[in-house]
This record gives sequence, C-alpha cells and structure tokens, in this order.
Amino acid sequence: MIEDVVRELGHLSLGTRLKRIGETLQAQTQAVLAEHGFEQPAAHFPLIAALDRLGPLSVGDLSQAVGVSQPVVTRSLRGLEDDGLVQSATSNEDRRVRRVGLSRKGRDLVQLAQVEAWPAIAAAVAQACAGLTGDLLAQLAALEEALAERPLLLRTKEV
Repeated sequence: MIEDVVRELGHLSLGTRLKRIGETLQAQTQAVLAEHGFEQPAAHFPLIAALDRLGPLSVGDLSQAVGVSQPVVTRSLRGLEDDGLVQSATSNEDRRVRRVGLSRKGRDLVQLAQVEAWPAIAAAVAQACAGLTGDLLAQLAALEEALAERPLLLRTKEV
C-alpha cells in the first residue's frame, strides 16, 4: 500500500488534509441525499439552510453566512435558480444589490430535508466523530478511518 503522504506530513499539510476530509464528507453526504431522493448537490444545502434560517439575503451576506466566496455563491445560486428553489430581486434600498430568497419549492425542499435527510446526516456524522480523542491530527486520522470503514450512507441505515 502506498504511504499517505498528506497524513504523514502532519501539521505541514493540515489544510490539504482538512480539504480532503471535507470532500469525503461532502461526497458521502451526497450519497445519503440521493438515497433519500434529493437530486440537489450537497454543496447547495448550506445555502438553502442559510436562506431558510435568515430569510432573503444579498449575495455578499449569503457568502458571509456560509463562509464561502461570493463567486462560489453566485455559481451555486444559478443552479438553485435554474431548479426553481430560489428567486432573486433587486433590493429596494440599493438597486445594485440583489437579494435572494427561497421560492415556495425551496421552502418545501427544506421542510422535506429537515424531516427526511438532515437528521440522518447529522446523526451519521456525529457517530463517525464519537469517541475522538487526542490531538487534532489523531482526531483527523480517527475520523478519516471511521469514514473509510463505514461511510455515512451505511451509518444512516444503522441509526
């Protein structure tokens, strides 16, 4: 078996390792969403959840709420608009600002996700993280191993 260089480099490659774990979690979350009948990309759900919690937001505020760049938010919003999940309008206060909110279809999706998929995903991730001990690198190693041994989709069937 080939050495996992990123893991072996420890703190030197922490950013790469965190990104890798994030990509693993996102891919496994996508599998759980698909199992529950959701076709939307997992990456869109934080935007949808933010709009559900906070109401209509400008692209800049939405970017800040989910912690990703405005170009990423703008690209994601195009897909959400194409799917009819969000709608946007120019702000009355500042015509240069576009405010985005959930459409009726988007609100229905959130209600369904809150019942069907989100609790299962949250429980599966919590299960994968349960019992993590030691320093950060040891915890990351344990999380990577837990996700490799039993992906989130399998864990959702156990909970």
